[in-house]
Amino acid sequence: MRDLIAQERFELEVLDQLNSSGLLRQLVFTGGTMLRLCFGLERFSVDLDFWVWRGDPEQLFHKLREVFSQSYMLKDCANKFYTLLFELKAEDYPRSLKVEVRKNPPEGIRTEQAIAYSKHSDLQVLVRVVTLQDMMRLKVNAFLERGEIRDVYDIEFLLRKGIALNLPEDTLRSLLDGINSLKKRDYTVKLGSLLEEPQRRYYIEENFKLLKAAIREKLAGG
Repeated sequence: MRDLIAQERFELEVLDQLNSSGLLRQLVFTGGTMLRLCFGLERFSVDLDFWVWRGDPEQLFHKLREVFSQSYMLKDCANKFYTLLFELKAEDYPRSLKVEVRKNPPEGIRTEQAIAYSKHSDLQVLVRVVTLQDMMRLKVNAFLERGEIRDVYDIEFLLRKGIALNLPEDTLRSLLDGINSLKKRDYTVKLGSLLEEPQRRYYIEENFKLLKAAIREKLAGG
């Protein structure tokens, strides 16, 4: 858990550097780390995910490489077809940090501004983020594509935040089937390793009972 706390400090440090360099204005912050740092998601996330919001991705790649190389060792640095990928390593942190920037965000995505912060750091950074309403849709799609339990955790978090499950009936049924197919190891290892003790114990015992009840209610016409 100490490694994950250090990783969160690392994430905020990188966000702060991107802000100081002016490059953060060209990016939209998304993914699980965004939900944790900006909205209080109670699971750790170890990567930084962005979309290009403004500017040319090719020029952005060179600028990001320049900024990152001034402070970190670049274990990986690639301008791929769909994404800009960096893996950073710093002496002060035990883990490396992957930064991924998607060149073309999904159509129709709405954004807003939020503050990224952590109880483990004194840094606060103003960022542009995907709205929670759109994150719900993206997280459902992500789970249906890759079947990762962390996405279900994020969906239930968004539901608790008051974000509605406004999804087609077939999508709701697929979501419920996917949740019911999760194994014990998904809860104890894959999800449990990202949670602090109270949340870990709750989800091992209760699974996603709130989310499953909400899906069943929607399917029943509620």
